[in-house]
Amino acid sequence: MTPAGSVLGIVLLAHGSRDERWRQPIEAVAARVCQYAPDARVTCAYMELATPDLPTATAALIASGARAIRVIPLFLGMGKHAREDLPLQIEALRQRWPDIDFTLARIVGEEPELVDLLAKIAIKS
Repeated sequence: MTPAGSVLGIVLLAHGSRDERWRQPIEAVAARVCQYAPDARVTCAYMELATPDLPTATAALIASGARAIRVIPLFLGMGKHAREDLPLQIEALRQRWPDIDFTLARIVGEEPELVDLLAKIAIKS
């Protein structure tokens, strides 16, 4: 939940790739989030190999008025980025912007709805 009256910023954080086509599904998720939450500010960010990175995307959201930032790690598994790198980056963001409410969601691969959807995709004919 965002504090009453706060503008929510949502960062969809993915690994990143040098291949521009790789961004298309991430950006499609961002577009869908905008449909579901039209008052939120939504952006994509990448851990490596693509821009913007998390601090740059966060700065842009804050500049656009976001006062609460929710980071959604678009990872299927709990790898080094999610387990080690991301918590350090979130702590650095909290230090840089102490007046902003930061929330780190679970990696999407741990969400039961996604596990169920992937299973349904696997068995559909």
